[in-house]
Amino acid sequence: MVRRSRLEIFFDVLAVIDRGVTKPTRIMYKTNLAWTSLQEVFETLIDGGFIQQEAFKNSKRYSITDKGRSALSYHLQSLDGLVQVHQSYGR
Repeated sequence: MVRRSRLEIFFDVLAVIDRGVTKPTRIMYKTNLAWTSLQEVFETLIDGGFIQQEAFKNSKRYSITDKGRSALSYHLQSLDGLVQVHQSYGR
């Protein structure tokens, strides 16, 4: 089993929130993270301005910011570029 880097975990959380998953427990399940680990990721992403936390009745909801969406887009483009380079070397 391959472990994800901290950076991969951040982008996984951003991607899940970008797909419209806003509830913390659902984000936890979709990203396969423990609750305490997810709380640390939320704190880092909020402090960096990548996501925002909103109060919703008696719970919290999370949404991605423009900065978070931009970082996620750049990350995905970079991965796409790496795949293309890898494929060209494989021929």
